[in-house]
Parts: sequence; structure tokens; C-alpha cells
Amino acid sequence: MDLSERIKDVEDRITSACKRCGRNREDVRIVAVTKYVSLSLTEQIVEAGFHHVGENRWQDAKAKWEALSDRVTWHFIGHLQTNKVKDVVGKFAYIHSVDRLNLAAEISRKAMEFGVVARIFLQVNVSGEDTKYGVAPEGLFELAESVKSLPGIEVLGLMTMAPHENDPERTRPVFRRLRELRDELNDAKLFPYPLVELSMGMSNDFEVAIEEGATWVRLGSVLLPYEG
Repeated sequence: MDLSERIKDVEDRITSACKRCGRNREDVRIVAVTKYVSLSLTEQIVEAGFHHVGENRWQDAKAKWEALSDRVTWHFIGHLQTNKVKDVVGKFAYIHSVDRLNLAAEISRKAMEFGVVARIFLQVNVSGEDTKYGVAPEGLFELAESVKSLPGIEVLGLMTMAPHENDPERTRPVFRRLRELRDELNDAKLFPYPLVELSMGMSNDFEVAIEEGATWVRLGSVLLPYEG
């Protein structure tokens, strides 16, 4: 499929998933993940109306950011090392991968230095896979308690990555548990505002994630044609 066909297919699948679970289509937003595609294709996806773009590493995003920064809202979705925070804060409006206090503290420090507010998600390793980053579910409340008082940070919600499954239905418990953890944080009133967002679901499993409450889905290969 070409790009326009991929966009239509993704839109149809999101709309159908929302209908199945009684959600409004407007409640689900797409981050177009461009980490494996060229500046040219990134420009095409922006021209097609996708203004939320996700990248994993600053060095890969730099040329795209310089060319498109005034037209795009940037999401940092990869593992973030503390020594790279200076490259991300102030350029990326959203950071989806905050999984430890020292990282949050450095984001806070740079946000205050740059005079910005960093909007972050706390990343939870719901599946428990060794290959996945994220705080363990049992450590989430302690991390949230520590992060909530840091200046220059707004915690929007939670993020997770599910295992890659041939049958996406098998990812459902992971997404459901992330939603439950968000709701538990809200019930405990750890933050002076409700956590609304759930960043979960990728190309292989986004429909299941939507059915379980995803508000942001991070779509790469299903949306953007491979440039091989």
C-alpha cells in the first residue's frame, strides 16, 4: 500500500476499534513514529495531517527537527539517558519514557533552566520482560510520589510497551493493567490533577490498546511504508 492507502487503513481500524468499545474517535491520537524513515517521508506524513511525530534518539531526529520543528509537535518515545536530557527538553513537547527518579530529576532541572514545562509519561514495564525498560508496577507509586513534587514537570499519564505477539489479543492484559494502574494512582490522589493519558499500542497491537483505553498510539510500520 502507498502512504494514502496506509493512512486510510489505519483510520478505518482506529474508528472500528473505538466503535467496538464505545469510545469517541477524538479520544485517540496518533504519534507517527518516524525513526526508521527519511526526512522526505516524514515531510509527507506531516503534509498528510500528522503533526505529532515520535523519535527514539536525538541524533536520528536532529535533521528532521531542524527542518520541521515549527510544523510538528515532537514526542520522545525511546529510552532516555540522563546525559541526553539536555538534547530533548525544550525540543520534544512530550517525553514518554520516564522510568526512574534520577531521569525525572534531570528533566526537571533542565526544564527549569530552559524555562519550559516538560510533559512526561511514567513508563511501566507491565509485562516484566527483561528486554523492556520501565519501572515495575510495584514500584510505580514510589516513583510517582517522588516525581510529583519536581518543578518544571507535568505528569500526563502512563506508558508501556507490550510484548510482540502473533496474536495481538494476548497483549490485552498488559494494556488493561496499565489502565488499572493509572486509575489506582488517580484514586489515591497522588497528583493534584487527574492523570488522563495512556500511551500504549504500536503497529502490531494498537486496536487492542484502544479497546483498553489508549489515548495515544505510537504507529510506525503500519503507517509509514518501508524505504528499503
